Amino acid sequence: MGAHTNKFKVIIVGGGPNGLTAAHALYQAGINFVVLERRADVALDEGSSMVLGPASLRVMHQLGLYQRIKPISAEVDRVRNYLRTGTKYQDTTLPTLIKKNHGSGLIAFHRAHLVQALYDALPEDAKERYHLNKSVAEITTDASGATVTCTDGTSYTGTIVLGVDGVHSITRRLMRQLALAADPSLAPAWGPEQPFPATYRCLWYSFPRPEDERPGLAGATVHRDLSCMFITGIERAWVFLYEKMPGGPTTERHRYEEKDVGRFAGLFGDFVLDGTRTVRDTFALRLTHGMADLQEGIARRWSWGGRIVIAGDAAHKFMPNAGLGFNNGVQDIVALCNLLRGAVVEGRMRGSVPSAETLDGLFTKYRALRIRALEADAKESAVTGRLQAWPNLLYQLAARYLLTNERLMRFHVSKVAAKKVKKALVLDYAPAEEPFVGVVPWDNPIPSPDCICRS
Repeated sequence: MGAHTNKFKVIIVGGGPNGLTAAHALYQAGINFVVLERRADVALDEGSSMVLGPASLRVMHQLGLYQRIKPISAEVDRVRNYLRTGTKYQDTTLPTLIKKNHGSGLIAFHRAHLVQALYDALPEDAKERYHLNKSVAEITTDASGATVTCTDGTSYTGTIVLGVDGVHSITRRLMRQLALAADPSLAPAWGPEQPFPATYRCLWYSFPRPEDERPGLAGATVHRDLSCMFITGIERAWVFLYEKMPGGPTTERHRYEEKDVGRFAGLFGDFVLDGTRTVRDTFALRLTHGMADLQEGIARRWSWGGRIVIAGDAAHKFMPNAGLGFNNGVQDIVALCNLLRGAVVEGRMRGSVPSAETLDGLFTKYRALRIRALEADAKESAVTGRLQAWPNLLYQLAARYLLTNERLMRFHVSKVAAKKVKKALVLDYAPAEEPFVGVVPWDNPIPSPDCICRS
């Protein structure tokens, strides 16, 4: 495990959660790679929380990561929702039904802690291929592969470029430029340079978990055009403040300053979090915070020329309310790495690497494998965000009365959501014992350690 061919090499642009997951998956596949991260540190403490579901945790188990990340996580097992007046209108243990169905529930991490754990788990020879302070300036391609040049003048050459560099992906932008330079008539098919409009914006912050509040509580305070979410982890609690953009949807990128943050937080001062604390109380205790517009959408094109491909937030972006962003990024990595490994193994047997034409077809298949699940999750994320910061009476009534019907919601989790979860992909080349067994069987079993499935 970890031995790789020098002929086929993936240049991963972005060293965050998706980039590190890709590094682990490629290492397991025996495929060479290099990771280019623009930040100066692996895990800057500037983000908020991340939630992983059972499908992603199965993949983490295959990669030998689950036991490493479990101690830094808290399982979400209770949800309390409030009106802005402070009235509690829902208190449920519904998340425990997910564990009953799939063998594991939802677990929450501090983003920086998860990123650090994923990096620390890399084998030493893989860590040597992870490079900081590497901002991408240019991508060029030719018949043999691709070259990524960074702003510091360094260059990296490989067979393909994998962009997992977030919603404002430089990889996606440069890929589009190359495609349109080759054929300007493709502009309508590619769509705009910024494909994800934002209808909402969000301020997030973390603070020390209150001693009187145990880990694993989640909830929301809902209102017209405004809402806040609250999650408690092992050491920290996280708050997300949402507002419907006053000027309507926009693709313009806003950069928020401290004066904007303070003014925005003031809109939510009296919002109740857990029944006793308010936003005003906890914002004063914040350890980290950030603010950004919340883009939504799925990019029309994910690849070009068999040399560049994107995944995660570079390819699709959801509102964070339903916690489906990174989970879908993991599924992207699994689908892509399964296809890549198959192509590389086949090429290795012929003494060659996959051609650009072969890889172009592979990338098309990769998007086709993912698009239906992504469209469903994009809709769920959009609806969840609007049920919490409702834009109209219809969403308000649904949030207040449909989502509080325990019988209806249990039916949804067991009969509707479970059908999506059970279809999740796993790495077809990473044998392991099945870690999670619930009442709903998985459609794609993890390869047994007893089977010989490596080439």
